[in-house]
Amino acid sequence: MEKKHKQSRFKDVWRQLRKNKLAVVALVVLVLLLLVAIFGPLIAPYPYAQQNPRASYAGSSAEHWLGTDKLGRDILSRLIVGARYSLEMGVIAVAIASAIGITIGAIAGFYGRWVDNLCMRLLDIYQAVPMLLLAITLAAILGPSLRNAIIALGIGMVPSFARLMRASVLTVREKEYVEAARAINASDARIIAKHIVPNAMAPIMVEITMGVGSCILAGAALSFIGLGVQPPTPEWGSMIAEARDVMREHPTLALYPGICVMISVLACNLLGDGLRDALDPRLKN
Repeated sequence: MEKKHKQSRFKDVWRQLRKNKLAVVALVVLVLLLLVAIFGPLIAPYPYAQQNPRASYAGSSAEHWLGTDKLGRDILSRLIVGARYSLEMGVIAVAIASAIGITIGAIAGFYGRWVDNLCMRLLDIYQAVPMLLLAITLAAILGPSLRNAIIALGIGMVPSFARLMRASVLTVREKEYVEAARAINASDARIIAKHIVPNAMAPIMVEITMGVGSCILAGAALSFIGLGVQPPTPEWGSMIAEARDVMREHPTLALYPGICVMISVLACNLLGDGLRDALDPRLKN
């Protein structure tokens, strides 16, 4: 019965989501980006680090559709492979932030009283520093690398997930199914894991989708200032950083990775908007 209910819920959400054409287009774009990230090295025309000094700053041609950089490396190949690292920063950082934030928010919202006050006051202190500034500080302390950038971004986004989960838990903790679980002496951990969190996840799913876009943009910023992915590994932010000295002479070197970042973030935001509308019961026909 529970499985059928979940399937019916999924079909209902999908039916509502399909009505939003922009959200469907965004979903298709994100799926394509995910496939490119997975199979990037296989579909890239050239190895991303292959150099050809004779073809330095070559324009678009049959051999190099988007041209080459100062070392003669194929831009298209680097964009394709770079999608893996940009999406990896976004997805894994959000996974870290959501796992920690959901746990804190669920505990604070379920127990309330002094536990809630303690968690919220600590988060108030936490959020006194802007997320990107905190991520830059942590990345600088840990050292520039892909792994450390992911950790820094994940830690920086914890408060938003914790507060959203707490607010959602407060709306469901007094529901009948929670009272029934208490009546049969279910443990607090089981109530939270089996009844509270699954029924409080709707706004979290929207936040996760939009959070991936935010982390892609923040990750590109970290790489741009040298605290993220390190050369010669391609990442959209680091590619923009490499092109900044020749931006006037060869603007496309920065334009192409910038467009990739823009499309990824826009797709995440549009899909998040669509999910928010699909999960809102007030908008259902």
